Amino acid sequence: MSFAILIPARSGSKRIKNKNLRLFNKSPLIYWTIKAAKKSRIKDIYVSTDSKKIMQYGISQGVEVPFLRPDVISDDRAKMIDVIKHFCDIVGKKKNFKNIICSG
Repeated sequence: MSFAILIPARSGSKRIKNKNLRLFNKSPLIYWTIKAAKKSRIKDIYVSTDSKKIMQYGISQGVEVPFLRPDVISDDRAKMIDVIKHFCDIVGKKKNFKNIICSG
């Protein structure tokens, strides 16, 4: 079976702006999620984000960030299923994952 890990990381948190890039224990919050994903030994790790800064950080950490997420599924009312469907519509055309693990 083929697996992918999808890490949703939007920039627009209402309470803490850009919280995924805020430092926690001297590293950005998203670093810890990426680190845990890499420990799983699943090779296909993706970040879905609406932020160019988060995109650049994810790439610098060696994970795939193939697109910027559209605004319509990046606000606080967005449903995770829509984020996953968007990912499958774009990446699923190139790869045929049987399972997607959503982490965040």
